[in-house]
Amino acid sequence: MKLFYRQSGAGKPLIILHGLFGSSDNWFSLAKVFAEKYTVYLVDQRNHGQSPQSDDFNYKLLADDLYSFIKEHKLDKPDIIGHSMGGKTAMNFAVKYPDQLGKLIIVDIVPKAYPVHHDHILDGLHDIDIDALTSRSEADTLLSKQVPEPEVRQFLLKNLYRTSEGKFQWRINLQAIDNHIEEMGDGMQYPGTFEGPTLFINGARSTYFKSGDESLIISLFPSAKIITLNTGHWVQAENPEEFAKAVFSFLSTE
Repeated sequence: MKLFYRQSGAGKPLIILHGLFGSSDNWFSLAKVFAEKYTVYLVDQRNHGQSPQSDDFNYKLLADDLYSFIKEHKLDKPDIIGHSMGGKTAMNFAVKYPDQLGKLIIVDIVPKAYPVHHDHILDGLHDIDIDALTSRSEADTLLSKQVPEPEVRQFLLKNLYRTSEGKFQWRINLQAIDNHIEEMGDGMQYPGTFEGPTLFINGARSTYFKSGDESLIISLFPSAKIITLNTGHWVQAENPEEFAKAVFSFLSTE
């Protein structure tokens, strides 16, 4: 599968992978910062953004999509940042293809299984009759019944766009995500470890990282460092300056 991507900057390659319901657009501002020192590849994962859609959706496929992307663009051991679902993709890729990357940065996700907790989001998105929708504000009103947080609705509705005929469409493959949402909560899909330099950046107010997860992380990523920023789950969006500082510090260390 040929993934859509945005490229900027010059230097060592740095791939950034978004989370569930996200896209490369979410990282546009930080990409400008990282592009001062790196060649940044913002990638839309399958069933998201402008990448192709598929009925099949799991972490093995996402990891192999990433491998194909690296080979297609002839990238030599790129550093990889992955947030949430993108972090799970990156971790699975790292243990399956440990010789194909340099440094690994995982943002607010742990290599364990999570119970399904996006039901209300999927219900809210399905409540929007895309064929009858007349405005983005109407979509926001409909979505607010299931998703009361304005910032979360704003994030989700970035997936809404108008076609050349003026109709609304989703950039995400909503049905495929719905069909495979339990698999998006799965733990590691490949056995093995990644011995290379790894940084886990967690949000202090996020529920994705629990006490005791450190031992699991170290068992699979024995070189891992773990830091916590005073944010929720969207670490990079809530505190971009500290996040960028932590990334630059880690990547610049020999």
